[in-house]
Amino acid sequence: MVKFVENIIEFSAKNKFIVFLLVGMVTLGGLYSMTQVPLDALPDLSDTQVIIYSRWDRSPDIIEDQVTYPIITSLLGAPKVKDIRGFSDFGFSYVYIIFEDGTDIYWARSRTLEYLSKIIPRLPEGVQVELGPDATGVGWVFQYALVDETGKHSLADLRSFQDWYLRYYLQSVPGVAEVATVGGFVKQYQVNVNPNALLAYKIPLKRVIDNIRKSNNDVGGRVIEFSGAEYMVRGRGYIKSIEDIEDIVAGEVMSGVPVTIKQIANVTLGPDIRRGVAELNGEGEVVGGIVVMRHKESALNVINKVKEKLREIEPSLPKGVKIVTTYDRSDLIEASIGTVKENLIQELIIVSVMIIFFLLHVRSALVPIIGLPVAIIIAFIPMSWMNLTSNIMSLGGIVVAIGDMVDASIVFVENVHKRLDEWSKGLRKGSREEIIIGAMKEVGPPIFASLIVMAIAFMPVFTLEAQEGRLFKPLAFTKNFSIFFSALLAVTLTPALVMIFVKGKIYDFKPRWLCACVNFLIGGKIISEDNHPISKSLIKFYHPIAQGAIKHRNLVVAIALISIVITAPAFMMMGSEFMPPLNEGTILYMPSTLPGLSISEAMKLLEVQDKILKSFPEVERVFGKAGRATTSTDPAPFSMMETTVVLKDRKYWRKGLTWEKLIEEMDSKIKIPGTTNAWTMPIKARIDMLTTGVRTPVGIKIYGSNLEEIERIGIQIEQVLKNVSGTRSVYAERVTGGYFVDFVLKRKELARYGLTIEEANDIIMSAIGGENITTTIEGRERYPVNLRYARELRDDIEKLKRVLVPTLSGAQIPLVQIADINRTTGPAMIRDENGLLSGYIYVDMAGRDVGSYVNDAKKVVREQIKLPTGYSLIWSGQYEYMQRVKDRLKIFVPLTIFIIFILYFFTFQSVTETFIVMLSVPFALVGGIWYLFLLGYNMSIAVWVGLIALAGVAAETGSIMIVYLDESYNRRKTEGKMNNLSDLYDAVMEGAVQRLRPKLMTVGANIFGLMPVMVSVGTGADVMKRIAAPLIGGLISSTILTLIVLPAIYTIWKYHAEIKNLPLKE
Repeated sequence: MVKFVENIIEFSAKNKFIVFLLVGMVTLGGLYSMTQVPLDALPDLSDTQVIIYSRWDRSPDIIEDQVTYPIITSLLGAPKVKDIRGFSDFGFSYVYIIFEDGTDIYWARSRTLEYLSKIIPRLPEGVQVELGPDATGVGWVFQYALVDETGKHSLADLRSFQDWYLRYYLQSVPGVAEVATVGGFVKQYQVNVNPNALLAYKIPLKRVIDNIRKSNNDVGGRVIEFSGAEYMVRGRGYIKSIEDIEDIVAGEVMSGVPVTIKQIANVTLGPDIRRGVAELNGEGEVVGGIVVMRHKESALNVINKVKEKLREIEPSLPKGVKIVTTYDRSDLIEASIGTVKENLIQELIIVSVMIIFFLLHVRSALVPIIGLPVAIIIAFIPMSWMNLTSNIMSLGGIVVAIGDMVDASIVFVENVHKRLDEWSKGLRKGSREEIIIGAMKEVGPPIFASLIVMAIAFMPVFTLEAQEGRLFKPLAFTKNFSIFFSALLAVTLTPALVMIFVKGKIYDFKPRWLCACVNFLIGGKIISEDNHPISKSLIKFYHPIAQGAIKHRNLVVAIALISIVITAPAFMMMGSEFMPPLNEGTILYMPSTLPGLSISEAMKLLEVQDKILKSFPEVERVFGKAGRATTSTDPAPFSMMETTVVLKDRKYWRKGLTWEKLIEEMDSKIKIPGTTNAWTMPIKARIDMLTTGVRTPVGIKIYGSNLEEIERIGIQIEQVLKNVSGTRSVYAERVTGGYFVDFVLKRKELARYGLTIEEANDIIMSAIGGENITTTIEGRERYPVNLRYARELRDDIEKLKRVLVPTLSGAQIPLVQIADINRTTGPAMIRDENGLLSGYIYVDMAGRDVGSYVNDAKKVVREQIKLPTGYSLIWSGQYEYMQRVKDRLKIFVPLTIFIIFILYFFTFQSVTETFIVMLSVPFALVGGIWYLFLLGYNMSIAVWVGLIALAGVAAETGSIMIVYLDESYNRRKTEGKMNNLSDLYDAVMEGAVQRLRPKLMTVGANIFGLMPVMVSVGTGADVMKRIAAPLIGGLISSTILTLIVLPAIYTIWKYHAEIKNLPLKE
């Protein structure tokens, strides 16, 4: 391997044109790939999931027993299925099938259809089953509201325009999976039957229903010919108006006179039953739209195309109607990418200035400065191949890697400078070209190996799974791509550039100031490290420190070991969390109320909440939603509201106000009895709800066989968790809190009148509940026709008792004679996970870390709650992810350190030297942990990623010192100057002190390169700071180790291994 790398370096140095040609071609490929890589704020963190969406006008318990549970059990054995989560609500069933990581979504959909085909024939008649859209879990990329400024358009008109025109315009945009509607009224033809008229004319209700259905159809009669022309025959019979319905024959009297619908019912236009409402800025109800993006699409491209389409259709909007954007993820994408780009540019400038500062030779500095952007550009080629998006995590990998990427070039150039200086003094023989190539071959193999080690150090990140894997693998990929290509360029492009730029021509002309500038920029003598003003100052400062460390080596090592020991308490005192908050710039307020809330009360509550939120000066827009939108990706009941709070730019905020303080203020202002507040962010909430089902940082899932017992346990836990420090709100779902009117049919009475259960249920479904019996077709628009008794005949129990049921004899009897009617409570929504009934507890917390909070909460629950036999608790939400990450890292971090050890062993061919290099890792952790502790950061997956990256960088830093110490020691030994301890001191001092500049340059490139990240405040900065902080702190302590402790350890080892046993005395 060493010989192979040396041969590549020599070939590249001697064949510059070929190298430049190949690198140029690859760079052009990288530039093209950059234009093809889609932009997004975050990687898609959602699981591969398929949604089975069923509609049937039945109560949740019936939906659960006859639809949801059979579908779930039929899919339990499907391949690659990880979890199946079901929700049964009034009229709807949602089954979320979560597949294993890496499963292709279209393969998953086809297998789901295969299993579904077996169960659909066994479902009750009338159940409409369909697959949800092929959308990602974070697919709600754009939302808007239709606002009428003239007051001439009703909510029904706006809803019709949205459903039948605007929705289809937007759904035709490439990349859009679905456009959902929320709010407004769906127009409905309502046939309010008079039961007394039915009784008088002796017309059964079922006949009325059948006749209306038969009176709404168009037919074709093939063709006929007239005068040589062919005419297509049509029978036109669609219902198009109220009058059309009124003129339908319902039956006839004894005299044969027909009875029309108009004589037995009142036909009106009204709203269909609503399961969702929308409100804007506390000013009243609006009609909203939600654009759902297709899986694997570019969010920014889709949003831009949607906006373009909206601009196209703006002239065709109804007069006085405008479209108001209520949520636009492109703002977040552009802000987050802007933050990373800004950090990247700042890093490039800082690293370039630092290199020039240390070398004081611009031409030489151009070698790493040119190689750095080339490596970054080429890294986009595999990004494009792997369909990675450009987001804060993938670009963050490049940001984190920049300091490492220039290490090889810095060491190459600096070593060339050193050897040329020795050559100019007559200490080395050969041509200039031979000296330069030899200098690069001298350090090339170990530096190349160090870069490979840094890439391998990121292996534990690739073992992460689920949400944390999808979040950090793009960062690991791009970091490793960048380091890999920088390593490749280090042994190809760098030698070619060195041969061109590392020259020392001196220009001499007047004026002198201009000559000095030209010499600095394009010429100038290479300044040796001995004469370099910066190096001289650093060496002067470091020399006595290194000398003292070597003489008092045992004390130095003891102090270093003590520093590791005293770091342990700081580490133990740090809190833990899954992820630091990714500030999306938008708040999602999600209050919960008790089940059974009516649509009108939900709308009132929503308007009050939105008005309060809009009153904050930092708020630009508030869009509230109660209930669900018309999409299978939104299973929200009325009891759960979602309000998107779009904030203004930070410069318009009150001075000193932070994100956390703003949420605290909002939470204190919105204290409405009967509601429980929860605060999150749109993308985070979507991911959490669709992966774990829990929308708060901490959640508890209760599994069992009885919903009432599950609710009782949930309420008990809710009470005890309120007293746990850090609890902002806690809410246990009232899984049996729905209100029902039960008609318990009496079989003996039914038999007496010759009626069946089905016939009695038909009356209950249509006359009382109301049934959509047909659909009108009015051009492109479709509206339901609903039949039921008039409202005043069914608005209390006593009136329901008098509902008439026709018998076989033609007589009609009151419903109370064949059924007991009573009010009761039951499940408003039923959750089902892998076939088990479940209930959720949502816990929102503030002021402390998730890990310690959950530990305290688990202790309290364990001490105060006794679970019945057959019931269990699962702690979910962020805590579920934390445990999974912890278990994975326990295995793979030690394994990775072992692999790094093996790689360095092959490089140095010495167990002891490899062990000394690996000591850099624990010493680097000292600085990393203390810096995190001082910043007040919690341990999170982002911090662990930073610590994993630190391990590779720290090992590389240590290896550079060992390379220089070995070089000095071996050279003196070859020259016969290694005879006693004094000679050992001289060799170690030379290796440590005289090569101070390259060590500080490589470390400085990493530390100063990451400084822009630590001072950034843009979107995504909080995550990047947690990655950068341990790197900066660890590199500082690792540098101290490298410069002070490693020479001391090296001296101890060489003395006891070799010098001590020499025959000569000191």
